[in-house]
Amino acid sequence: MLAGDPTLRTSKGVMPGICHRCNGGKKPGSGAPCAGDYVGFPTEPCPNGIRMTVIFPSCWDGKNLDSPDHKSHIAYAPGNSALASDKCPSTHPVRIPQVMYEIMYNTKAFNNPAYWKDGKQPFVYSFDDATGFGAHGDYLFGWKDDALQKGLDGLNAKTCLSEGCPILKVQESTNAKACVKGQAAKEDSGTSTWLKELPGALAATTA
Repeated sequence: MLAGDPTLRTSKGVMPGICHRCNGGKKPGSGAPCAGDYVGFPTEPCPNGIRMTVIFPSCWDGKNLDSPDHKSHIAYAPGNSALASDKCPSTHPVRIPQVMYEIMYNTKAFNNPAYWKDGKQPFVYSFDDATGFGAHGDYLFGWKDDALQKGLDGLNAKTCLSEGCPILKVQESTNAKACVKGQAAKEDSGTSTWLKELPGALAATTA
């Protein structure tokens, strides 16, 4: 399943739960869908970096394991709420476990006010997005033996709520943090020299 759309450059059409939090900074307001976070990139320096979240839909149509766009077989709760609780639309009546990505960016090196003049901000996603509205996530999953069914049974019996699910063995935090993957695509990321252009199609201005 997919959440978000890398082609978006405005807030129109952004799915619920695609948000950027300015850690240690001001909150832009309490409006949906991000309830106090920015939808796109923050418009101010973030003292403690940026947290980007991707919350995936948690309602399933009960029939299709996938769909051509990888989105139609799943849905958010009525009212486009990112957190479905136990409410799902009639078209997608089967509640599935909530999946959320949290991505932490250490952006402290870019907190110089000179980078933020005249309403500008210094960040560009590698898929040629200088707005942040194109943030997205892809989710593929596999479960060992009948672990998924046990979790779903616990969800239906209301013994599994949020992160508490005594039916399943939860991985220790230290083990999770120790699980890392090395860089798969070797490319020049500008660690020692200026790049002539950014990844994607956006040309960079070098100084």
